[in-house]
Order: sequence, then structure tokens, then C-alpha cells
Amino acid sequence: MDNHKNIPNRLINEKSPYLLQHAYNPVQWYPWGGEAFEKAVLEDKPVFLSIGYS
Repeated sequence: MDNHKNIPNRLINEKSPYLLQHAYNPVQWYPWGGEAFEKAVLEDKPVFLSIGYS
């Protein structure tokens, strides 16, 4: 059984239906904002941006 499916990531607090559908992904997504960019700078990593899909 995949226990990670029961643990939400940071998107659980978002209002967007698109973001909420990814709240239980095993990826530690960050919503657009300062926290994501601060982490990227601190870890010297690029930002991966998803603009959704249809």
C-alpha cells in the first residue's frame, strides 16, 4: 500500500481546483510564491513551473 497517498503536500491549502487535484501527489510541490523561490536560491536549483493543461 502506498502510504504517501494519504499525506498531502503544500498544495492542500490552495483554493485552485487545479492545484488541489495535485495535493496528494508524492511530489513536494510549492505554490507560486516567495517560499518556492527562496528554497530554489538556497539549494541552487532551478524552478520547475507548471501552467496546467487542458
